[in-house]
Amino acid sequence: MKNADFLTGITTSGTPHLGNYVGAIRPAVESSKNPDLNSYYFLADYHSLIKNHDPKKRQQSTLEIAAAWIAMGLDYKNCVFYRQSDIPEIPELTWIITCLTAKGLMNRAHAYKAAVQDNEADKNTDSDKAITMGLFSYPILMAADILMFNAKNVPVGKDQIQHIEMTRDIAARFNHQYKKLFILPEAKVDESSAILAGLDGRKMSKSYNNFIPLFGTQKQLRKMIMKITTNSLAPDEPKDPATCTLFSIYKAFATQAQTRDMAARYSQGIGWGTMKQELFEYIDQILKEPRTRYNELMENPSDIETILQEGAARARQFSVPFLDKIKKCVGLTSLG
Repeated sequence: MKNADFLTGITTSGTPHLGNYVGAIRPAVESSKNPDLNSYYFLADYHSLIKNHDPKKRQQSTLEIAAAWIAMGLDYKNCVFYRQSDIPEIPELTWIITCLTAKGLMNRAHAYKAAVQDNEADKNTDSDKAITMGLFSYPILMAADILMFNAKNVPVGKDQIQHIEMTRDIAARFNHQYKKLFILPEAKVDESSAILAGLDGRKMSKSYNNFIPLFGTQKQLRKMIMKITTNSLAPDEPKDPATCTLFSIYKAFATQAQTRDMAARYSQGIGWGTMKQELFEYIDQILKEPRTRYNELMENPSDIETILQEGAARARQFSVPFLDKIKKCVGLTSLG
């Protein structure tokens, strides 16, 4: 196996939704089909331990997310698709690089700083109240995910750029302290990738409970789309597509020509009921075939397990010898 050209993970913390598909799954599916790229995609179940303490929910989320990626067309035979916890070399590397990582670097992590600020806003005498070491040091685990396969490019949202910079700092420190083994990864932010708005107009997120499940039933999909908040403009009144959640979702799925046509209909005053029905029909048609495949996979979890185990075996063709090289470099080797 070769170094990863691209590496992306998705945390197993809930049901995949339309926003996950547009922002992460669709780009990964497209890249997975490129025979010239050595791409790694994984289910970040160790990361989910930080906030999710329900074993059944984690298991179900792992199943749903894996099924979603496969159903949407991930070419798991061309890429390396695996579950994070099936690669024991990752937590081993995590400890090795933890011992090189300055606490001050972790103090600057956005998630930790936000948690401290929340405690201070609540006037807690302990600014670290309820903050676990998992939350504090998860950028190191993320660094291990990336460095374990010497990934060159890591597609991330803007909020994750800091973690790639931290990974570069950690890799550079190891290279300086021991031996130049690690590539310094680059963050790849797709500026054109859509960030979908949810039912209430805010970013579609499980945290806000405003998301539309990717693989609900046809009836559920229609019901959720009909719930999307709109303004009080009547039919025939011109409407602004730039401020409309319905249009932003449509645009994320439609072609440029279709998007232009729909924008013209907004200026002509398309009714909200008509737009919601057409949006439902359009997305439902896109998801119709993948939904069938998804339901088949959900009924046969052993098929998914086989795919993940095959992916883990391929991933470990790289991680096992590379970790051995790392351990020898730091002096963790046999004496004979």
